[in-house]
Amino acid sequence: MKAGHWVLLVLGVLLTVLGLGAGIGGAVLAGADAAQREGRYLTGDTERYQSTGYALTTPSVVIDPGEAGMPGVPPVGELASVQVRAAPVVPDQEIFVGLAEASDASAYLQDVPQTSLGDVSWSAADPRPGALSRPGDDDERTTAGTRVPEDPAAQDIWVASASGAGTQEITFDLQPGQWSLVVMNADASRPVWVDLQAGARTELLGPVGTGLLIGGLTGLVLGIPLLLLGTRGLGRDIDPGAPRRGRGPGAARAEHPGPSGAAAIGYPVRVSGFLDQRLSRGLWLVKWLLAIPHYIVLALLWVALVVTTIAAGLAVLFTGRYPRSWFAFSVGVLRWSWRVGFYAYSALGTDRYPPFTLATTDYPADLDVAYPARLSRGLVLVKWWLLAIPHLLIVGVLTSGTGTWGSEWDESGRATTTSWGPSLLGLLVLIAAVILLFTGRYRHELFALIMGLNRWIYRVGAYVLLLRDEYPPFRLDQGPTEPPAHPVSPRPGPHPASGAGHEPAPDPGRSERPASQRGNRPPWDA
Repeated sequence: MKAGHWVLLVLGVLLTVLGLGAGIGGAVLAGADAAQREGRYLTGDTERYQSTGYALTTPSVVIDPGEAGMPGVPPVGELASVQVRAAPVVPDQEIFVGLAEASDASAYLQDVPQTSLGDVSWSAADPRPGALSRPGDDDERTTAGTRVPEDPAAQDIWVASASGAGTQEITFDLQPGQWSLVVMNADASRPVWVDLQAGARTELLGPVGTGLLIGGLTGLVLGIPLLLLGTRGLGRDIDPGAPRRGRGPGAARAEHPGPSGAAAIGYPVRVSGFLDQRLSRGLWLVKWLLAIPHYIVLALLWVALVVTTIAAGLAVLFTGRYPRSWFAFSVGVLRWSWRVGFYAYSALGTDRYPPFTLATTDYPADLDVAYPARLSRGLVLVKWWLLAIPHLLIVGVLTSGTGTWGSEWDESGRATTTSWGPSLLGLLVLIAAVILLFTGRYRHELFALIMGLNRWIYRVGAYVLLLRDEYPPFRLDQGPTEPPAHPVSPRPGPHPASGAGHEPAPDPGRSERPASQRGNRPPWDA
């Protein structure tokens, strides 16, 4: 595989990923900017707070102007503002909400029992023992004090304030300084029990969102063509049957292969894996770590594979053909993934380190897909999601871990607990690994079952990636190699009972490599 094609692929993937991320971020910011037009604020959820003291306060917030004082840079107040809404929980209770310099608020509430909003939160939806604070409970987070505060509305320390019955709202254009929010009952009584909601708006969302959208579009326009060119070149490098200029009349025949031994097997996606006769007892404990370089390369390849599949799907939709070079690349990515899985996590069938190549090698694990001369134009729209749903559900059961979550109550409040369990395939591989650790043997029956599960997964993967139109069979074909489509006919000769001229049927659980893995033709070309 030529290095230049890899360079195009890596540059294309990086530009595409960065462009996609920037585009999504720009779209989110543009949506947020549209939501705050006409003076509206972007608000968060309403939270309920309660204090047995006389006031609820926030820790002081420092606003640093930074570069805002430099020529040409707008003041902070012109860039962003905040909004606070407070509503009493107790009907007809008048409340006060105000914002002041942190030093002035601290002086006003000196020696006054108060609670910091950052310390305690109480929700009426969770009135259980262990909640941080409830009406009538002693609030340990309330600052002790003996002084009763004066009427808050009569103080002249507030830069923004509101007082009265019902929901009270204040807005504040950001200014340099150290600020603190204070919420009290309007009559300076205790306790304080309110619902608070905070919001913000800034004029920066529009320009920043537009910049990200432009940058993201530029990255996609540059990255996707480079990616497609790189995958096309790699596909031609690894597929000797791909059409090239100057190859003569044989190129046309390679582009439209006729019936061959490949069609004699049960399904055109061929997954094979041969168990090593001697496996290290403990190497499987670190194989996942040794395979990290492969994970990095595969991450790049799978991003490219998604883009290539979309482009190939459009080609199939209009021409009925999957471009041969992209087809070879897609099969190569599946082949590389299967080798790494066979080595590190999905089979543990060999101790040989996987090669860094998309092409077929003499590695114990291999994957191939017969190239289709034509594909259905209509199926390309539905087979990868709608028709594949039954298989995707099964693959999800085979490969997805099980998990549960719940809530428990303790002295500090409610805590969420989660648990996780391995997938079915992962559990079987783990069982095989533990047996290998203690006995030095890999059970052949277990290996055959693991191979069958992996074979099902990769058949579905090839179908979802639009490589074939044949629907994957609901069948667990176990063993190291694909089963034949029809029973093997005995060769001419004496009656099988005589023992001469009879070809024994292959044993699906047998782990020895066939002659194809020792340099002869593969079984599907026989």
